[in-house]
Amino acid sequence: MKILTTPIKDEDLEALNVGDVVYLTGTLVTCRDVAHRRLIELGRELPVDLKGGAIFHAGPIVKQKEDGSYEMVSIGPTTSMRMEKFEKEFIRQTGVKLVVGKGGMGAETAAGCVENKAVHAIFPGGCAVLAATKVEKIEDAQWKDLGMPETLWVNRVKEFGPLIISIDTKGRNLIDENKARFNEKKKPILQRINEEVRFIK
Repeated sequence: MKILTTPIKDEDLEALNVGDVVYLTGTLVTCRDVAHRRLIELGRELPVDLKGGAIFHAGPIVKQKEDGSYEMVSIGPTTSMRMEKFEKEFIRQTGVKLVVGKGGMGAETAAGCVENKAVHAIFPGGCAVLAATKVEKIEDAQWKDLGMPETLWVNRVKEFGPLIISIDTKGRNLIDENKARFNEKKKPILQRINEEVRFIK
């Protein structure tokens, strides 16, 4: 089992390839739409140091306990592609090394991963409650004015995953490669279907 530990170094990522499965131990910060916009569009400095760190495109459910501390109830991924327009510059400015979310990302993020030695990984959907069991402690919460889903929740995690590498430091993109391969397989099947049902108008 391959475990990445924060702070993540370039050499920790260089041997990873798309399709590899890894787990994360250390610090994982939830960071989604508005946090990206505040940094990139508004120029507001993030209140969390992400250099060598990991972010999770997620919308968690968090419970505040009587002593004022927080407990992670559920932490499921949200669609990473929504952050595509920001992610390349986000990676460059923050020095983040691991971006986790649902689904793949595009060419701009892939370029950012190559230029800055970072990776994107997919966390399986439907496992939000299981994921919460890998959060040992919520160590901090920043930008709480954004509401629970958009707050920057700073989590201490142990063997958080599985995380499927979808963009590696070489710029390969698992989702794009799979689409191309599946489309090639689909062509003869569609041709056969068309021949069988050509009488349908």
